[in-house]
Amino acid sequence: MYKLIRSFLFKVDPEKAHHFVFTALKTLLAIPGMKWLWKKLYVIEDKRLEREVFGITFRNPVGLAAGLDKNAELFNELDYCGFGFIEVGTVTPRPQDGNEKPRLFRLPEDNGLINRMGFNNGGVEVMVERLKQRKSGLIIGGNIGKNKVTPNEEAVSDYIYCFNALFDSVDYFVVNVSSPNTPNLRELQDKEPLLALLNTLHGENKKRTSPKPILLKIAPDLSDSQLLDIIDIIKESGIQGVIATNTTISREGLTTDQNRIQEIGAGGLSGKPVKNRSTEVIRFLSEKSGKAFPIIGVGGIFTAADAIEKLEAGADLVQVYTGFIYEGPAMIKNINKEILRKYKK
Repeated sequence: MYKLIRSFLFKVDPEKAHHFVFTALKTLLAIPGMKWLWKKLYVIEDKRLEREVFGITFRNPVGLAAGLDKNAELFNELDYCGFGFIEVGTVTPRPQDGNEKPRLFRLPEDNGLINRMGFNNGGVEVMVERLKQRKSGLIIGGNIGKNKVTPNEEAVSDYIYCFNALFDSVDYFVVNVSSPNTPNLRELQDKEPLLALLNTLHGENKKRTSPKPILLKIAPDLSDSQLLDIIDIIKESGIQGVIATNTTISREGLTTDQNRIQEIGAGGLSGKPVKNRSTEVIRFLSEKSGKAFPIIGVGGIFTAADAIEKLEAGADLVQVYTGFIYEGPAMIKNINKEILRKYKK
């Protein structure tokens, strides 16, 4: 059924299709009985799927990555798709429009997407208001960034603002310095500015009676020496873990016509083309750190085998995004069923 729906959606501009799906899902699940039906169709409830990671109990290890529900508009409805947790954002202190359209492109030949959205969002205050409506028991992560107009030397203040504003509304935080779509943002991944940022956030966190886990989302394009720096930074800063990985700026190995790739231009590539590299990064971090911190694995997960590959490489949890767009909500159930089968006690 979803493949039929997808064939229609893929004829529409990707960003318009995104907004259409959000509206349709909200409308559909407002019909009496539909939430019960979707839960029966897509949600597996089994204690054996639970995972305790950085002090939080997740009902299953498959989450939704940031980027789909940027403005925290659909998290309650997405919960009926079977996710163990949902990450909202990336959110910035002030609203911003993001980059010029078109800025989202499908690569169906490669099962991929290219986006250069540019942290388009309504601002953190709007997100806080929406999160007041979240369902009981739904685990929410808050992915935070800086506004485009904020220079890198003042970026810490943007992250601190979002952290404090969202603190009572989310269960964990993700520091996004790895998006390729905000000018110069990835420079914050360099060791000195990144350690300064994370030390400041960790210090702010320790002032709280019950601190929240802070994770760092990294790019797949980092070298081995930069990944070793990341391991040192996690240990030195005291934050709780890593999300590996964000989108890539690489275009290597694509089957999509090169003229089309050049026509699309800049942006972060996600989906199948990043699968192997993200797994390599997970394995490297896990082995070189001696599993010193939790890792959430994301990048190119379309099947249960893809998810299990990430878990066996060293991930404690996984997240999906592009695969969810291509495969639909049944994918989440299939992953969890296979995890139960493979790791049954």
